Amino acid sequence: MGHKHSSLVVPHQSREQRVGVDTNHNHSAPVSRISLRCHKSQASLLKSISSHDTLVCEKPLAPPHDYHPNIPHLSPILTTYTPLTPSSSRQDAEARAYSAFLKSFPEYQSTWILDTLRRTDFARLDRTGETYVDYMGGAQYPESLVRVHGAFLTETVMGNTHSVSNSSKLSSRCADEARNAVLSFFRAPPGYTVVFTANATAALKLVGEAYPFKSNNSYILGADSHNSVHGIREYASRRGAQVHYIPSTSTGGFVLSTAKDILSQHKPQNATSLFALTGLSNITNTKNPLSIIGFASSLGYHTLLDAAALAPSSVISLSETPVDAMVVSFYKMFGYPTGVGALIVKESFLKILERPWFAGGTVDVVQVPGSIFTRTSVLHEQFEDGTINFMTLPAITDGLRFFSVYLPFLPLRLSCLTHYLVTSLSRLRHDSTGTPVVNILSKLPSRRLKFVGEQGDSGSTISLIFLSAREMIPNSFIEHVAVSLNISLRTGCMCNPGGAASLLGIQDQMERLYFSVTLKDFEQVVGRELGVVRISLGLASNFQDVWKIVIFASSLADSHTRQALWDTWTNAPIGQAM
Repeated sequence: MGHKHSSLVVPHQSREQRVGVDTNHNHSAPVSRISLRCHKSQASLLKSISSHDTLVCEKPLAPPHDYHPNIPHLSPILTTYTPLTPSSSRQDAEARAYSAFLKSFPEYQSTWILDTLRRTDFARLDRTGETYVDYMGGAQYPESLVRVHGAFLTETVMGNTHSVSNSSKLSSRCADEARNAVLSFFRAPPGYTVVFTANATAALKLVGEAYPFKSNNSYILGADSHNSVHGIREYASRRGAQVHYIPSTSTGGFVLSTAKDILSQHKPQNATSLFALTGLSNITNTKNPLSIIGFASSLGYHTLLDAAALAPSSVISLSETPVDAMVVSFYKMFGYPTGVGALIVKESFLKILERPWFAGGTVDVVQVPGSIFTRTSVLHEQFEDGTINFMTLPAITDGLRFFSVYLPFLPLRLSCLTHYLVTSLSRLRHDSTGTPVVNILSKLPSRRLKFVGEQGDSGSTISLIFLSAREMIPNSFIEHVAVSLNISLRTGCMCNPGGAASLLGIQDQMERLYFSVTLKDFEQVVGRELGVVRISLGLASNFQDVWKIVIFASSLADSHTRQALWDTWTNAPIGQAM
């Protein structure tokens, strides 16, 4: 997706935006042309995105197949496709470090297409000087996706899907298109459908509130899970079901044999039970083996996969892993739009769910006064309360097609950057004592990827604590310094108390919690601020980002610099300090 765009308005009858890569084999180098297009049959916008940095050629390109001589086009500026690298005239520490990095990680050069993407769709990161390392919290949006979506909205008239007007029909077609795009992206076989929700949490709530928990069944989940997965236990316990946890290891996740033993011990007997799996922990960086889904299914469990943290950097195939239901949030994958998630689910699983209420859009007939109602015959509509976010669904279609172009390169790139960052941070020592500056707590990758298309055995999140010469440095101080340096990272337990407790070794204190306990109470028991510092990488990350993190951490190794920063922090107003 590019920085330069050619745009024109042409009449059409309907919209079907496409993202793809066209390769012109007449040139000596590949020509990447990623475009988002409208189809025939609705007044709409034809938007062709040609990046001046993404294209390489030695002679002018032939006109695109949709070119019309009577419609003015803006010719793209073509420049050489090159990696993002410091100027050759620079001999500073960053340039030398980058050169050494490429020698240590030559496979990184296979991902230079993402450097081009950084220059075009994410140029604002360098323009504003912000070092963004909170991709687990939310991805950065590609600027071209926002521009194309905004242009589409200005050229079309969309209406509430619960009608038969032309504007409503367009919205319905866009919703169907988005549903099909989701199923295609996750390689779902026949029998799956998509329920659009506000986010992954809302999708999990849909399952929790409607699953037929009873006194003779169970809810099994890992301790290292997001609070939205833990929250389902409230529905289970209120209906008399048993809740069983798979314990976390010291670096998160679980031991596979232990998980299988617990699932076997509570095997469903003449009743259905639910097993929820976290695909990738948002704090411990542990990828759990998806193979356990098949094992749980063989025992009679229904299976639920929280893929909110997994989908942004991993290929997921529902054909290979036919889980009953899976949840995602799209802003974590490609940044825009927020407020849209999905429950990708087997239709057979939806049919056993028992919704506790009905709402607009989910019913066909309602008796008033009375107690009779009939749900709509369209299965996914029975779970989409009220009006779906129809204005943003076209951006889901475009975002998935955009993301599918770059996802194959992402695991290799993140593997290189994560290995470099972990190694560099682990080597830092305090100038006065020679003791480590950081303690990395999260799971580290067991192997280094070498080729495009490989999948890692962990994520690209580093959870750590900073140390002074004698004790842990408060996370609020670290966050204060990071903000002053335009670094976006995150501190705390990241809505995953089980994973955080494992990393920090406070499971015993966790067991002694009491009703109405507050975070402040818990921190008084532990004797320090709770949580970790989380650095997470993603689609737009590059070497300069991790280099700035290393420099930031190095500054805390110098006792004089650290003391000066501490004095500034302690003298700042409370709100600013925090």
